[in-house]
Amino acid sequence: MRIDKMAASASVEVHWRPFNLREILVEQNNTSFAKNSIRLNYNWRDIERRAARLGIEFAGRPTYPVDPDLLALRVGVIAAAQNWCPAYTRATFRAWFLENKASGLRGFVEEILIGLGKSSQEVLTHAATPEVDEWLKRETDAARRFGIFGSPTFAVGSEIFWGDDRLEEAIEYASSSPS
Repeated sequence: MRIDKMAASASVEVHWRPFNLREILVEQNNTSFAKNSIRLNYNWRDIERRAARLGIEFAGRPTYPVDPDLLALRVGVIAAAQNWCPAYTRATFRAWFLENKASGLRGFVEEILIGLGKSSQEVLTHAATPEVDEWLKRETDAARRFGIFGSPTFAVGSEIFWGDDRLEEAIEYASSSPS
């Protein structure tokens, strides 16, 4: 919700690159946080505090799992390819975090697409194609090569910055790095 404004004020260009984080977390045996209720409760409370501090709406712990069939992620790949990923991501997270709608369920994805003026049938048909599967595989492989282990991650060249609390640092690094 913050990246576009911050990047624009620093004259930094952002490239949105959806990837399959779940696959990477499983490969890295990094899913224990979801099984540890104490840590999971802390994580959600921490998100709530950060949102309040930053003036970002948050309605409490959202529905989980959010995208069991990776439908929202596949649509995100299309959105990135067609340059409407920021709007799609904001709408998806708003629906998930504020309206408690699991963003990967077909009906909710359709609502988001219609709200963005997209043909839901056309986009959802495209999302089920091998082309999108291959694009998602390439982006997930690229995330592995970067060494990504969580989201959000901001990459500037070969440097990565993990977590929303590193956004300012990533923007500063990007604005001071030679192109």
